[in-house]
Amino acid sequence: MISLESLRWSELQHAYGQASDIPDLLKQLADVPDSSDDKEPWFTLWSSLAHQGDVYSASFAAVPHVVAALASSPMKADFTYFQFPAWVEICRKKSGVPVPEDIAPSYFEALSQLPALVAAASGREWDATFLSCALSAIAASKGQVVVAEAVQELSPEVAEEFMQWFFER
Repeated sequence: MISLESLRWSELQHAYGQASDIPDLLKQLADVPDSSDDKEPWFTLWSSLAHQGDVYSASFAAVPHVVAALASSPMKADFTYFQFPAWVEICRKKSGVPVPEDIAPSYFEALSQLPALVAAASGREWDATFLSCALSAIAASKGQVVVAEAVQELSPEVAEEFMQWFFER
C-alpha cells in the first residue's frame, strides 16, 4: 500500500481536489476510533472519499489503510471499518471508475482480507448495523456488489418486509 508519507497522495484526487490531506486522517485510524456521531477522522474520510456515491483515486489508496486498522483490532473496530471498503467497492463497480494500476494490487488484497476479518470479529457483540456491514463486506470482497449494497440497507424491519414480499409473490 502507498506509504502515508509518500508524495503520491498529492497526485491522487478526492471529492475536493488533491488528496494530500488524507494521510493525516488515515494516521488517526491507528487507534481504531469509533465513527459514531460523525466523529473525525471518519466524517472527513467519508465526505472526501465516498462523496454521494462517487469514488476517487484516493479512495482506492485509502482502503488498504482502513483494512489495516481493522486488522489491528477487529474486536474493537466498529461497523464503519467494514462498511467503508465495501461501499468504495460498490461505488467503483457501479460507476466504472478504474483503480490506478499502482494501487490495484494493495486495494484488491485489502478487499480479499475482509471475510477473514469478519470471522476475527465474530466473538464480539453485533447489532443489526454491524451485521449488515460485515455481510456487505464479505459480498463486496467476492464481487457481489448488488448483494453488498442491498445488505447495507437490510435492517431487521426491511428484512421482515422483504421476507413477507418474497413469500407472497
